[in-house]
Amino acid sequence: MTTSDRLQDNGRPQDTERAGKRTASCACGGLKVTVSGAPARVYACACLECQRATGSGFAYRARYSRASIAIEGERRVWRRGSDAGRWVDQTFCPTCGTLVYMEAEALTDAVVISAGCFADPDFPPPAAIFWASRRHSWYDLTEGIETFG
Repeated sequence: MTTSDRLQDNGRPQDTERAGKRTASCACGGLKVTVSGAPARVYACACLECQRATGSGFAYRARYSRASIAIEGERRVWRRGSDAGRWVDQTFCPTCGTLVYMEAEALTDAVVISAGCFADPDFPPPAAIFWASRRHSWYDLTEGIETFG
């Protein structure tokens, strides 16, 4: 499967180089992140921490440079550790509890946004899955994408 095959959705190629703006928000709309341009990377992560944080079998996320985002609204941050011993800040809405974005010690100039918060069915698919060995047995999104761990 080629990259262009993965980018097909309902017969239309997805525009991963979109130069416009898009906004991710929590369920109640109280916390919003507006981004400019395309994400640096779209990925899934099946580590146990992401499974717990999302309440799902994996996280579906998009990484943007800090300079390309604007954040508005009240938020709360929960800091956790990683397998490598570094910190990860999970940022969520204090009203509805939606995990909107995260920042990590290992990603010094990046903000990683929960892709589902864009509520855009044309959002690019994951190009990689991290901690593939920890994914649920039913989750097989590994054909044609990079797998790590």
